[in-house]
Amino acid sequence: MTGKRASFFADTGLAARIERAESELIRAGAEAVRRRNPEAGVLTVPIAGGAAVWADRDSPLNKVAGLGFAGAPEEGELDALERVFDERSTPVRVELASLADPEVAARLSRRGYLFVGFENVLGLPLEDRVPSPLPAGVEVAESGMEEFSEWLDVVVTGFAHPDDQGVPSDEEFPREVLERVMRDVASAAGFSRYLARRGNEIAGGASLRMGDGVAQLSGAATLPAHRRQGVQTALLLARLDLARAAGCDIAVVTTQPGSKSQENVQRQGFQLLYTRAVLSRER
Repeated sequence: MTGKRASFFADTGLAARIERAESELIRAGAEAVRRRNPEAGVLTVPIAGGAAVWADRDSPLNKVAGLGFAGAPEEGELDALERVFDERSTPVRVELASLADPEVAARLSRRGYLFVGFENVLGLPLEDRVPSPLPAGVEVAESGMEEFSEWLDVVVTGFAHPDDQGVPSDEEFPREVLERVMRDVASAAGFSRYLARRGNEIAGGASLRMGDGVAQLSGAATLPAHRRQGVQTALLLARLDLARAAGCDIAVVTTQPGSKSQENVQRQGFQLLYTRAVLSRER
């Protein structure tokens, strides 16, 4: 950090841009699944300014994101969406920003959607960012295809051993599902991968996606043996510098409320912009 930062305010315009980037992210992941398996029955449907995605059986990409920044969805749109998810025996999971049209939450509640959790969306302006030195003893470099298996292993292993700080996620996935979705997302357009090392050992991994001036910092994980050693901070700082150099004006991170990840990014100047309520409708 370069000193005390001014308050960073998220209006509905900024939230719409961030949520649009989120919906594009899950669409990109789903299209990667479609390329890998044209018979998978991948679904991508624009809805009320966002996107509904069904990518694969039990996939973390199966959700509705970015909803409510172009009005509320019509009842007929929701009927059709729910039918498709029912046919695939999949609950409809909606991640709804607190700055979206309030009618969306009311309409989903009337249709029987239940609240299952929150996500926090934090942001950092990049226009005036000054590059920061990485923590001592940690190096970060972009990871090429020759290291893909190492990157995949460290990210999935890190996710399989979540930090016990803060509110736990409502979702949990088997390792083989995480490996499959991480492989698909990492091959999607616009994603770049990074590995952090301590000495000669791989300690953590992360990814970055940039578009419309928004840098989405995602997929960050640290192996349990290397936690509390500055690995997450190094991965964060390196990607911020890259995003700033590429012309992004804002960096965004999604975390569980009160998590170690949230604490780490707030130490680097990120501020809470808004929350997402996670709503679910069972078949």
